[in-house]
Amino acid sequence: MPLEMRSECERCHRPLEKSDESYICAYECTFCPDCTAELDAVCPNCSGELVCRPRPPA
Repeated sequence: MPLEMRSECERCHRPLEKSDESYICAYECTFCPDCTAELDAVCPNCSGELVCRPRPPA
């Protein structure tokens, strides 16, 4: 099952392109690098670890 590639940060609503660096938890909550750093890489929704979202092939 493919990941849901959300198009904006859930915290600051910054637009995120599929090729942009972004971070997700196990439930695919999506955050930009700045918000991930402010959150200490912990999802505020589920307390799960935020990890780098894989980028799709070009």
